[in-house]
Amino acid sequence: MTRYAFGAAIAALSLTLPGAAMAQRTPAATIVVVDTARIYSECNACRAASTQLQGMITSAQQRAQALGQPLQTEAQSIETAANQLQNQPAGPARNTAQTALQNRVNALQTRQNTANQELQRLEQNIQSTRANVARQISERMNPIINQVMTTHGANLAVDQDATLAHANGLDVTTEVLTALNAALPSVSVTPLPASAAPAQPQPQGR
Repeated sequence: MTRYAFGAAIAALSLTLPGAAMAQRTPAATIVVVDTARIYSECNACRAASTQLQGMITSAQQRAQALGQPLQTEAQSIETAANQLQNQPAGPARNTAQTALQNRVNALQTRQNTANQELQRLEQNIQSTRANVARQISERMNPIINQVMTTHGANLAVDQDATLAHANGLDVTTEVLTALNAALPSVSVTPLPASAAPAQPQPQGR
């Protein structure tokens, strides 16, 4: 190829590049803003679920108190007995008292462990239930947001918490909230189903 021909080819290529770049340019963003925090606090299903969750939390707190009070009383009694034992003269009687006291300590520790395990199960149940409620709401809310975006000719939806400022006309939260109330009047306030629960880490072999 001659120098002239080569130069012409380069020139022709350079003329085509701007058009190709323009064809690949992303469209301008048309944005709507959604206040998801408001939706999760105000939607009908959210309020009903929140009331039930609060009842579960209150019940767990009452159970913790019911379990903890006797344990605290026994711990104080053991402490008093231990102080009294310090003043008891050495001998078989003291040895017997020490053995009995140690048995009480061991029994108290067993009861404490059992109580802690029960309270941990209650806490896990509440956390799983809260996650299941959020999952149900999110699964129904996200398609509604897409529908509202289409209605407004938008190609981007932004959570209000991710914005510093925006015009009021961009906020479509009320539209999303109204549609969600119609589409999801209630949710199941139960723990996550096994298929949706996060996998438990498996112990690694050595």
